[in-house]
Amino acid sequence: MSSVYQINKGINRAITFKGLKAQYIGYLAGGLVGLLVLFAILYIAGLNTYVCLFLIAGLGTGLVSTVFRLSHKYGQYGLLKKTAKHGLPRCLKFRSRKLFINLKKVDDGRYSK
Repeated sequence: MSSVYQINKGINRAITFKGLKAQYIGYLAGGLVGLLVLFAILYIAGLNTYVCLFLIAGLGTGLVSTVFRLSHKYGQYGLLKKTAKHGLPRCLKFRSRKLFINLKKVDDGRYSK
């Protein structure tokens, strides 16, 4: 007796939505929630409705275009790699050789303190 199973061809692929990849979907969603909160604050503060709409529409357009540009430029992991690269030091300075002199070789060929 044979059964028919459907194969999910999206396994181990990045989540995409309308061209956005991976974490950029979250960035866009967070930005839109922030714009909604900003609109509510401005409206409750008494700012003219049309001014609020114009401001939020402009900021929303900038947000969407920026997120799409970053998604297409860096891809799924590129922006994370770029931010991680900024955390690396340019050089390492040692004032003494004591750290290197006291190293001992471990069984797997590495060195340990």
